[in-house]
Amino acid sequence: MEEKRVAIVTGAGKGIGRAIAVALARDGILPVIFDIDPATGAEAVKEVEAAGGKSRFFKVDVSDVANIEAAVSEVEQAYGRIDILVNNAGILSTAWPDNITEAEWDKVMDINLKGIIFMIKYTLPAILRSPAGRVISISSNAGRGGGIGSGIAYSASKAAILGVMRSLARKYAHSGTTFNVVAPGPTSSDIVKGYTEEEFTKVTASIPVGRFGTPEEIASAVVYFASEAAGFATGATLDVNGGIYIG
Repeated sequence: MEEKRVAIVTGAGKGIGRAIAVALARDGILPVIFDIDPATGAEAVKEVEAAGGKSRFFKVDVSDVANIEAAVSEVEQAYGRIDILVNNAGILSTAWPDNITEAEWDKVMDINLKGIIFMIKYTLPAILRSPAGRVISISSNAGRGGGIGSGIAYSASKAAILGVMRSLARKYAHSGTTFNVVAPGPTSSDIVKGYTEEEFTKVTASIPVGRFGTPEEIASAVVYFASEAAGFATGATLDVNGGIYIG
C-alpha cells in the first residue's frame, strides 16, 4: 500500500486542477491526475514531479460513468487506498434561457454535476476507510449568488454542488470523512476563455479587489480542507472570490 495519502483530482490537466495537484504534492499528498486530455495530463504529472512529488495520469471523461468506475478501481488497485477526492472538472456555459439548447444544458450537467455524483459514488467506499477521508468539490461564486458572466446551466450546476455536499456532510458526519466546498470567484484559468471580451470586462469590473484570482490561491483553500487539521470542518463552503460574493 502507498504510504502517502492518495488524492484523485479531476480536471487536473491544467488551470485550477493542475495547481491543486501541485499544491497537494507539496503538502505530502500523492495526487492522481484525472483529465480528458492526455497531453495536458502528462504535463501536469511532470509539474508535480518537478515540485518534488509523484503522480500518475488517467484519461477520464467524468461524464462517462463506466469510465469513472474503471479508473477509480485501477487507482485503488495501484495504490491500495484513496483518501481524498477533489471534484474540480467543469465546463463553462454562458447561455441563458433565450438561447440555451437541450444539448448544451445536458453537457454542462453531465460534467459539472453528474460527474461529481459518480466520482463520489465510486471513491467513497475507499475514502470512508481512510483515517482522514476528504471530499472537496469546486463550486463557484455563480452558484453562491449568481454570476454576471456565467449562464443559467453553469450557475445551476454550481449551486447544486452546494446541496449535494451539505447533504453528504450530514449523512456521513459520524464517519470522520468530511465534505467541503471551495467556491472560487473569477480566476485566471482556461475556463474564462469562454467569456466574450464584453463579459470579461464586466466581470473584472464587478470584483471588489479589482482582479481575477490565481489558480494557486484556489489551490491553497483545497489544501486546507484536505489537511488533517481540517477534521472539524464539514459541510462548509470557503469563498475565495475577491469579495464578489459575501454572505
